[in-house]
Amino acid sequence: MENSNNEKSQNQGQRTPNGNHNNSQEGNKPQRNRRPNPHRQNNSQNRNGGESRQDGGNQGNRQPNPNRKPNPNRQGGNNQQRSEGQGNRNPNQKNNPNRNKNNSQNRNGGGNKGRGKKRQNVTTVNEAMRASIEENKRVQEARMAPWKQGVDLNSKGKVRFTPLGGLGEIGGNMAVLETETTAIIIDVGMSFPDETMHGVDILVPDFSYLHAIKDKIKAVVITHGHEDHIGAMPYLFKELKFPIYGTPLALAMIENKFNEHGLKADAKYFNFVTKRKQYTIGDMKIECIHNTHSIIDACSLAIETPAGILMHTADFKVDHTPVDGYTMDLRRYAYYGEKGVLCLFSDSTNSHNPGFTKSETVVGKTFDSLFEMAKGRVIMSTFSSNVHRIFQAMERGVKHGRKICVIGRSMERNVETNRALGFVDIDDRHFIEVHEVPKYADHEVLIVTTGSQGETMAALNRMATDEHRHIKLKPSDTVIISASAIPGNEASVSKLMNLLIKAGVTVRYKEFSDIHVSGHAAQEEQKLIIRLVQPKFFLPVHGEYNHIAKHAQTAVSCGVDERNILLMSDGDQVEITPKYLKKVKTVKTGKTYIDNQNNMTIENDVVLDRQKLAEDGIINIVAKVSEKGHTLLGHPIVTTFGLIPDKEDKKFAKEVEEQIKQILANMKKDTSPDHTFIENEIRNTIRKYVVRTKKRYPLIIPTVFTI
Repeated sequence: MENSNNEKSQNQGQRTPNGNHNNSQEGNKPQRNRRPNPHRQNNSQNRNGGESRQDGGNQGNRQPNPNRKPNPNRQGGNNQQRSEGQGNRNPNQKNNPNRNKNNSQNRNGGGNKGRGKKRQNVTTVNEAMRASIEENKRVQEARMAPWKQGVDLNSKGKVRFTPLGGLGEIGGNMAVLETETTAIIIDVGMSFPDETMHGVDILVPDFSYLHAIKDKIKAVVITHGHEDHIGAMPYLFKELKFPIYGTPLALAMIENKFNEHGLKADAKYFNFVTKRKQYTIGDMKIECIHNTHSIIDACSLAIETPAGILMHTADFKVDHTPVDGYTMDLRRYAYYGEKGVLCLFSDSTNSHNPGFTKSETVVGKTFDSLFEMAKGRVIMSTFSSNVHRIFQAMERGVKHGRKICVIGRSMERNVETNRALGFVDIDDRHFIEVHEVPKYADHEVLIVTTGSQGETMAALNRMATDEHRHIKLKPSDTVIISASAIPGNEASVSKLMNLLIKAGVTVRYKEFSDIHVSGHAAQEEQKLIIRLVQPKFFLPVHGEYNHIAKHAQTAVSCGVDERNILLMSDGDQVEITPKYLKKVKTVKTGKTYIDNQNNMTIENDVVLDRQKLAEDGIINIVAKVSEKGHTLLGHPIVTTFGLIPDKEDKKFAKEVEEQIKQILANMKKDTSPDHTFIENEIRNTIRKYVVRTKKRYPLIIPTVFTI
């Protein structure tokens, strides 16, 4: 084997200084670089690129290359042969200047790139660089969790948060925040009834828990003037009175309500707040922070407590181009976030909406288009508290040469309040009274009115049913409904739409995407607030359960530990300390039913009776019974409502009569039961009979005369 290898090396001819073979048999044939084959074991000694072979194949005279790394794929036999021949190596070989250069290129990828050789790392990581990396990592971690520096984990302070409304529902927002010695109420809002609450106009929270802790309550703090945040204030003040802190517009709107309820003197409890200024209430310090929403003068709350800083967004959206130019005070959020926030309470209403909520100013652009298309009168309806929307409509009305007529009690009151405070800056000469509308041509009139939710008694609904005293709809009219249906009001809004279309007017509603924009934050805005605050604990508020659950997922995606989030319902009392967040108990909550016609409370049993009457009907029974003989005198009078059709009245009355006779026949002859006992027996027997035959549970009212 060794001889054959020597012969092969001799036949290959002498290599040039460039490492190429000068093969005498091939003449001037172009030469090429030969890469060493690592799988050739015995020939590996002969492939020492760059050497000039002059030993005629004498392997024993070769010297090992001191710069060459050992090849683990070469077997021990070849290494042994190389070591044996070190002493006779040709000294001329180590003077070859190209040898190390070529080998370096092959090993470092110059000539044999990608041959499994590890690329050498040219970056030098010294101790100073490693220290800088660690320090930047520490700073980043501290920045992403500022509460770790700002929250005193050794503090013994604790607070309890109890929502009494606004969770598991839309509207009716009310919550209590309390320490060992102090309690404050955050908002006192109302909500709307569903279709089963017959004769009920509004719902207000149950104040039972407030009575239980009334000695600790130091104040009511109002975030803004929407009905679902202030609508229940008069009903609270009829039972309990506390100082009220709020912005001027919110307190002005509460004052209007107090005047309606005969509470004008209670305006002495008002405390007008200045944003970015702290107010000490008991052992808490509260600051109002300006936010953007679908009402002017809205704010969020930063609350310093013995346990740490709490932040409550209230209702908000991040509008970078608001109508009044006052953007959300994001710098204040960042300021408190840098100090370290223990817990963030945040609005969850639009938590399912991706992206950003559009700016209120886009509605004004839509109004421009709608006013240009309108040939006759323009009737615009929206929420009476959405002053920016109303102001934009009025501006377009003035721009197009229209006089403005405001109709609807709440709309008139809110517009005048905002004009008095300077939030609606439109000259008196542009306004007219409702009785002056016929004096102007149709294209010169803009009517701003209530009723966007299809309320039965609202002005727009009365116009649609031709019951309004002054405004009669015309086919040339354009009705703009710049609002979305509140959950539960969809049927009422649909009914209103049908009435308007039947009246022949042009209705502008959802076919224009920017005719209405929400006042609540979508997911990206919610993320922004969470990232600015970076709280330890997170409690989503304001919305149905699916809304707060989705908001919790958003918070987790923004770095809040899932274990530091709780999903609450009305009445759940949550205890917050620097070390933990947990539910401790459930307090009594519920709704009180209000009839707006007289501002009186409707008792629960009255509403239940109405529901029962609507669902199962009523049976009236009048019977005369012999006192001694326990016999039925004449035929009983049976009257039903909502149970059976009129044509079956006689048949059913006969069946009831048979049941009464059977009851009397089973009574002992020697007893003399009074009429109350007989009435109860008739009620129980007839109920069982109707349930068995009709599968209904009607209200049964028997009246028995004993003779």
